[in-house]
Amino acid sequence: MNLYILRHASAGVRRASPTVDAKRPLDKEGKEQCLLIARYLNALRVQFDLIASSPLKRALQTASLVGTEVAYDSKIQITEAVSPSGTVAGFQALVTTFSAYENVLLVGHNPNLPEFLGSLICAPRPASIRMRKGAIARVDCTRRPGQLISLLDPRMLRQIYASAAKSSRRNTSRK
Repeated sequence: MNLYILRHASAGVRRASPTVDAKRPLDKEGKEQCLLIARYLNALRVQFDLIASSPLKRALQTASLVGTEVAYDSKIQITEAVSPSGTVAGFQALVTTFSAYENVLLVGHNPNLPEFLGSLICAPRPASIRMRKGAIARVDCTRRPGQLISLLDPRMLRQIYASAAKSSRRNTSRK
């Protein structure tokens, strides 16, 4: 199974009230980050068998925007296992239930999402990994511990697309 772990895209400043913060939507930059991630996944020709998300608005919006852009037409599964209150044990159990799928996208939050990723790739103690907003990791979960294949954030993707947009041919004109 290829497990894609995506931290929700930019959603502005955290709110003091947990109830209000749970309803915080993506901002303009966050929506652009979702499109960058989707372009990257489309370039790799990734087709998701399942997308699961935290119930918080910003994670659901990220999952929905990316899912729409990569032509995912099934319902997004909502799970508390990748919410801010999720635990490593709950996350591990969730990953085990998804083992029948080939490509799965999980959308969640800091600070537990990097911890979950670390628990997949490094046993018995989890690795310490930094995931910026909109970062996506691909883990090959064929065996345990899993193998981290890639970890990209939107800044890297912007740089890749900017360099790819420039012509690779040398300017030979002498005018």
